[in-house]
Amino acid sequence: MTPRLTAHPPSLLVLTLVLAAVAATAWAAVALAAPPTHPAAAPAGLEIKEFPVPRGSGPHDVAPAVDGGVWYTAQANGSLGWLNPATGETRHVALGRAGERSAPHGVIVGPDGAPWITDGGLNAIVRVDPATSAVERFPLPPERAAANLNTAAFDSNGILWFTGQSGVYGRLNPVDGDMQVWSAPGGNGPYGITVTPNGEVYYASLAGSHIARINLETGAATPIDPPTPRQGARRVWSDSESRIWVSEWNSGQVGLYDPATGAWHEWKLPGSGPMAYAVYVDDAGAVWLTDFGANALVRFDPSRETFEVLPHASPNASVRQLAGRPGELWGAESALDRLVVVYTR
Repeated sequence: MTPRLTAHPPSLLVLTLVLAAVAATAWAAVALAAPPTHPAAAPAGLEIKEFPVPRGSGPHDVAPAVDGGVWYTAQANGSLGWLNPATGETRHVALGRAGERSAPHGVIVGPDGAPWITDGGLNAIVRVDPATSAVERFPLPPERAAANLNTAAFDSNGILWFTGQSGVYGRLNPVDGDMQVWSAPGGNGPYGITVTPNGEVYYASLAGSHIARINLETGAATPIDPPTPRQGARRVWSDSESRIWVSEWNSGQVGLYDPATGAWHEWKLPGSGPMAYAVYVDDAGAVWLTDFGANALVRFDPSRETFEVLPHASPNASVRQLAGRPGELWGAESALDRLVVVYTR
């Protein structure tokens, strides 16, 4: 079901109109002096490019846009960015009003084709209209202040589910603005979140070192412990078989949980001190991770149980999240103000 974004409570509608007027002039086109670079010789069948974004952006998460561009959260300056990979051009829209501290973390593209942002500074879910740049806000309830919002995912019914590291998770109905927020079992930690092809929702708890399955009817979350204690489950991604892949930050491992059997498998990333931050499964079934310890992207072949390491060209790239579309893997080099793409075809 594609959410209709017209029936909101009066307060949300007024806020939408006000912010739309502000955002209508907020987009700024930036002609980048530096073209995209090919930072390193890629393995056979792969091509790597880096795209500079405006200095001071601090890009955190990315989401390929329906128009062929790429959305990114510019966490350091409180805006949402858009990159044109064909030209290197970027545009930014401010998410907060004067005097507010926006700190966008995650961005995804919803069933409506618009970018949806988890903004920890505004303590709100934010939608940006891709055509008009109007900014629409869905604040968390006052009793859930400082939730430290992280990531979000839409289920098959068009409901947005989200996490907050301060120990919360919740859901938002974009049609009427109804929001519910729950305290997470185990307290602090909810971070990455994913929806499986069969419609289930799982999140990862970094501080709690577990993943959890959410009951979509009741909202109750059931923790599921990986075999390695205190492994620091950070991000999760579902493959085409509805199995859950987990980046284990503390242990430097990638984990696999099969809900059909309850079985777990874990593999240590190569190198002396791996730190697995993000995980993503591409359209060919390859599992990609970001490794802060090796300052690299890592590709894992589940059928052969082998790793391939793609080092970044510059130190401390700090890629915190991965997303993609067929033939493309995207990430944000948050410490270098760049986006990176691996063309896999």
